[in-house]
Amino acid sequence: MAHIVFQTKRYKEMVDWYTTVFHAEPMFANEKLTFMTYDDEHHRFAFVNMPPECPDKDPMSPAVAHYAYTYGSADDLLSTYERLKGEGIVPRWAINHWITTSLYYADPDGTEVELQLDNHPTPEESKAVFSSEAYLANPIGNAFDPDTLLQQFRAGKDYAQCLREAEAAADPSALPVV
Repeated sequence: MAHIVFQTKRYKEMVDWYTTVFHAEPMFANEKLTFMTYDDEHHRFAFVNMPPECPDKDPMSPAVAHYAYTYGSADDLLSTYERLKGEGIVPRWAINHWITTSLYYADPDGTEVELQLDNHPTPEESKAVFSSEAYLANPIGNAFDPDTLLQQFRAGKDYAQCLREAEAAADPSALPVV
């Protein structure tokens, strides 16, 4: 994905949230439009400040459910979790999707942003999960407690073991209804 553009009535809150979550920097900003990036690309996010009289979008209308960013290592994902928690930004859901370890956050407009880690070293191994018994029985996956995962990982335990312990510590009712 090259970039995503948000139309929002929560302009400052959205710019601030994406700045915090992604360490994004503005490339251009005025009272109506902001372009931001977190890497060498000219922009990854744009925000359009919508007027207050603009009607809110109907939450029951078809829309994007969420978008995801993949981290390169467990340490990267868990360090981001720890940093965001310190800023008061906590995930709505933490789910082991079998294929990914996923933390779902909500931006100020309520759009879900999934920060994830691939659980398998190759795309072929990830694709094979779709036909596994565990996946067929439970395609959403299991909730996990991110604090337990972070604590066990920082203690030097094997990541797969950390994830099992974090699942055991989770409230199973924390999973989203699909």
